[in-house]
Amino acid sequence: MADEKSSVVETVILDTTANPAPLGLLAFGMTTVLLNLANAGVIGLSSMILAMGLCYGGLAQIIAGIEEWKKKNTFGATAFTSYGLFWWSFVVLFLLPNTTAGQGFKNDKGGVIAYLIMWGIFTFVMYIGTLKLNRALQVVFLTLWILFFLLALGDITGSAALKTFTGYEGIFCGLSAIYAGLAQVLNEVYGRTVWPLGVVKK
Repeated sequence: MADEKSSVVETVILDTTANPAPLGLLAFGMTTVLLNLANAGVIGLSSMILAMGLCYGGLAQIIAGIEEWKKKNTFGATAFTSYGLFWWSFVVLFLLPNTTAGQGFKNDKGGVIAYLIMWGIFTFVMYIGTLKLNRALQVVFLTLWILFFLLALGDITGSAALKTFTGYEGIFCGLSAIYAGLAQVLNEVYGRTVWPLGVVKK
């Protein structure tokens, strides 16, 4: 009796899902602009910013990060999920001391400085990753890295002028993320480069 040969059938599943990066970039960018308008003294630090941090800057980026994970994009999944959770932690940082459960915990200046420096270090390493991506993302992560360290330096020195300058630098960072997100949307809709992203030659 002849041996029966077993055959292996390979099934290829095509990725037909949309690009989640614009959602993450816009959520980050718009929330960052609003927060830094407050840092620059243009508007007040109101509940609007906390709401944006929870609902758009936080939740939308986490959703985008999960979608990037499904696309096997380690950089996108790490970046969007991390910064989404950053926004949630930022809001909790301000709200927790005002709750019954957290009234024993107050914002310590040294702790906040360490918090900002840690995020700055993380962002610098992520910036290194963008050197293989595109110029638009390089600008976003470079200015965000600078922003975290300027915020930390502002808390260390207590300089009002530095805080105002930091606010405007943060506005630029947020606008660069908005540009990168909208550019991807427009380029995909029109099927050509409407707003350039500055593709890095590999």
